This record gives sequence, C-alpha cells and structure tokens, in this order.
Amino acid sequence: MDDNEFLPWTEKYRPKRLDEVAGQEEVIKTLSAFVKSKNMPNMLFAGPPGVGKTTATIALAHELYDGEVAGNFLELNASDERGIDIVRGKIKDFARSVAMGKNWFKLIFLDEADALTPDAQHALRRTMEVWSSSTRFILSCNYSSKIIEPIQSRTAIFRFLKLNEKDVRKSLEHVAKNEGLNVDEDAFNALFYISDGDMRKTINVLQGAAIHGKHITRELVYKISSRAEPKEVREMMELAISGKFLEARKKLDSLIISYGLSGEDVLLQMYREVDNLKIDEKKKVELVDKLGEYNFRLVEGANERIQIEALIAQLMLIGK
Repeated sequence: MDDNEFLPWTEKYRPKRLDEVAGQEEVIKTLSAFVKSKNMPNMLFAGPPGVGKTTATIALAHELYDGEVAGNFLELNASDERGIDIVRGKIKDFARSVAMGKNWFKLIFLDEADALTPDAQHALRRTMEVWSSSTRFILSCNYSSKIIEPIQSRTAIFRFLKLNEKDVRKSLEHVAKNEGLNVDEDAFNALFYISDGDMRKTINVLQGAAIHGKHITRELVYKISSRAEPKEVREMMELAISGKFLEARKKLDSLIISYGLSGEDVLLQMYREVDNLKIDEKKKVELVDKLGEYNFRLVEGANERIQIEALIAQLMLIGK
C-alpha cells in the first residue's frame, strides 16, 4: 500500500524542491542561491496563510541537506509551544548540538513565530546570537509587526504574497490530473474565489469536493466550502439597495440555510461584492464604513442574525 494514499492532499502534493513551489519567484530565486552557496542568514518569512512559507522552508532543508534532514533540521510550531521554556529547552539543546553530514550549520524552523510570547522572543534573540556559528533560524509569521525589533534586525525579511490565479490554477490542474478528476471551468474559478490566494485552503476544498465524485462542479465547490455564490450575495445586496427589504431578508434566509453561512461569512462576501455593485462611489464608501461597523459588532459578540438584518436595513437607507 502506498504510504501517501491516506495523506491529506496538502501534504501528498507538497512540493519537494524549491523550483516546484508555486509563485514567490523572487523569494525562491534568492533561496536557491543560498542553497548553491551553502550559506544563509537567519530569515523571517512573513505573509498570509497558505502561500508557501512552510513549503519553501521544507524544500530548502531537503535541498540543503540532500537526504540528511534528520538531525540537521528542527521544525517547531510556536502556536503549540509558545513559552520561554521551549526556547531554553528544545531550541537551545538542538542549537548547541553538532551538525551532521557535509553542511556546517543546522537549521531551526519556527512556524507561526508571531504566537511566541515577548519573553520567549527575547530569549530566542539571545540564542540566535550565541549559536550563530553553528545554527541558522527561519521564522515564519502572518504578521511581522508581532515580532520584536531585535529579532527583525537579526533576520533577512522575505515577504510572501497571495498567490495569483495562474499559480493556483496550475497547482490545481496538477492535483486534478493525478487524482483523475474532471473539474469544470466554472469550478476552477469558484476554487480561486474561495481561496483568495490561499493554496492550502483551495486544495482542501478540492479534496472535500472529490469525496462526492470525480466530476467537480461550481455548485459542489460552494456547498463544500460553505460559501455562497457571489451573484446570490450581490442579488441580496441589490434588493436591499433598491428598497426591497423583505425580499432581501428572504434571500438572506436562503443563503444561510442553503450554504450554512455564519454572520461573518456573510459580511466577508458582502465586502468582496462592493466593487461589483452598480452604485456611485460615495455610496460604496458609506457601505464599506457600515460593513466595518457591523463586523466590529459581531466580533464583540452581538447577535449575528439581528446585526446582519440591521446591515441590510442600512443598505436600504444608503440606496435612498
């Protein structure tokens, strides 16, 4: 039996080499140069989730150590082990050990480093200094502003961008071909809309849809991902703006029941449809302002159904 048969597709199809990583061409070019020179600085990878930060690091480690990854590469997730003890214990112990094989330095990868406490980050800064002769660090985070300045000044910062439609499409076609899937053109577009540049989310949705059969349709993609079709959200907003409040509320009921949307899901999709509404710019500004206000109310714990219906009422007032 193939060991990869029951892996999630995000792991099964994770690139093994740097030149296979989707998008991020400039970053990958620099990392490949580090592999060639067998030397590199400490690095900080910053960017949104699912754009290749972890994948690029693992591919870099495999190319650097060429089959001798064990003993030379330590991967930790800071969101699980976020206190000062992990820095003083596991990280420090690995940093002071001797590198194995041809490379003179070991590599420590700290994923989601923005989850580290400030005390842990200060301890990590000192560890990076003391063991700079034998260990290199790669930290990844979604928000570089949450990393203390002393660490930022000790690392080369690389910004990972959201993936474009071309890169997402290429990876999805590769997965679909290997899994024997027939993906409609509209389904590819729906997958990219849902992903918003997040490759991990896209492949997970595709795998979920594949459970229902080899033919992947747009409707199936939206059902699996608990997202409404953009045109239906836009229709609801247009009804409200045109003064048809009861019809808009009925459409909202349909969206929530059919797709299982939460209040924040509805808000997010409404926000993404603002540009597609045929109203003047001033009214779009008012609408975005209201969306921000009601999003804050939901985050603070207000009743989501009341707030979403109140927002629809605000759309009606904006349309007058």
